[in-house]
Amino acid sequence: MPRFVTVAKADSIQPGQMIKVEIDNFPVAVANVGGAFHAFDDTCSHEDCSLAEGDLVKTAVVCPCHFAEFDVRTGAVLAPPATVPIKVYPVRVQGSDLQVEF
Repeated sequence: MPRFVTVAKADSIQPGQMIKVEIDNFPVAVANVGGAFHAFDDTCSHEDCSLAEGDLVKTAVVCPCHFAEFDVRTGAVLAPPATVPIKVYPVRVQGSDLQVEF
């Protein structure tokens, strides 16, 4: 059953930044896009690369390995070589805590 898990303090991720967190030993990336938080699988669906180590360009994350792009809001593939979307997770702020539903 999904539950909200505190992953960081909301003010620790500034607009335009991403972090990698582990939830139940699973890597999840969290991005701040203009004050809105988005959580998604940290591993690129094309190859085993950390998306949190890539670039955040507006609402797209660019994989550092082969430059596949994904929409952080929906997980949709925006640019190849990836063809499979990534999973996204609901995010909420409770007080000062940033929580991801996992």
